[in-house]
Amino acid sequence: MKMRLSKSIVGNAEAEAVSKVICEDGYLGMGATTREFEADLAMYLGVETWQVVSVNSGTAALQLAVQAAMVAAGKKASDLPEILVPSLTFVASFQAVSAMGCVPVPCDVLENTGTLDLEDAARRLTDKTIAVMHVDYASNPWKIDRVYDFAKSHGLRVIDDAAHAFGCRHHGHKIGSFGDLVCFSFDGIKNITCGEGGCLVAFDEASAAIAADSRLLGVRGDTAKRFSGARSWDPDVTLQGFRFHLSNIMAAIGRVQLGRLEGEFIPARRALYEQYRRHLEQMPAVRMLETDPADFIVPHIMPVRVPAARRDEIVTRLDAGGIPTGMHYKPNHLLTLFASGAPSLPHAEKLYDELVTLPLHPGLSANDVGLVCGQLQKAMDS
Repeated sequence: MKMRLSKSIVGNAEAEAVSKVICEDGYLGMGATTREFEADLAMYLGVETWQVVSVNSGTAALQLAVQAAMVAAGKKASDLPEILVPSLTFVASFQAVSAMGCVPVPCDVLENTGTLDLEDAARRLTDKTIAVMHVDYASNPWKIDRVYDFAKSHGLRVIDDAAHAFGCRHHGHKIGSFGDLVCFSFDGIKNITCGEGGCLVAFDEASAAIAADSRLLGVRGDTAKRFSGARSWDPDVTLQGFRFHLSNIMAAIGRVQLGRLEGEFIPARRALYEQYRRHLEQMPAVRMLETDPADFIVPHIMPVRVPAARRDEIVTRLDAGGIPTGMHYKPNHLLTLFASGAPSLPHAEKLYDELVTLPLHPGLSANDVGLVCGQLQKAMDS
């Protein structure tokens, strides 16, 4: 079978959990299994169950976090509130901001990490700025405590786009166990998957309540009804809502995946990463991104830096050798929708020219990593 860049690692246990929802429970929408998944997530993260709001994608979690930030700031879309966002991220980060009528302000990143450059972000502050988004790029929560200090000093909310970082720890604390508005993705190739899904972890009750109602079309208190098997037949709606809730089917997959995380997925991903590191140390022209030794990284993707002048040639040679590659990501300020008036962001643009993502998922073996690195060495030597 051809090697995969990323892969969903699911099997009989997930299939049996879905079968139980279909054949025994009989209700496929948001209900008891979703409630149990939220409780499982809360227990894993060490937070209260009310803080966890499951949704149907990581993008939905980001959008609800933006909405909560707007409400907290007393802003409407007509005010054109701004949110600082690192440009080197998946377009979902920017789309979630613009979908709520806010303006995503592209910021540069640190060249050695790919994460938000706070000095550049500070230059882009205006009286319309309401929040700063930190993207845990390549599962790296780099100096996130400084982001919170920055936000506090400027009266901003922090939206942590932790789509890559489930299971990671910053200085001993799990990502999602602290913060303001933390957003996870559980799509098909993340550290755990629901097939499609995600969650918002909120650290104030008002934001959690806003998100819980908004995911169900803004119907007030409908979460409690759904979790008890009932519906709100005399509803009230006071804010914009969306159809963002997570179904029992997706939650059933997520519950099994969460149970596999610590014993199976985390050790596999970290072992593969270390094998890559040992091989790549022998290739001076190939550089890995910097991480904080005090952080516990559970790598979602494996981006490396190669000489920009040779990047496309190297990708072509790897492809010819049966090695798939990716590019995470094209900076958003270079996309047509978000390019209007965007400044040059030299570090994001430099990384865009240099980055190549190598295969990484728990379905790989140590021999696979050796094969990838062998082909990379051949490409570099050619």
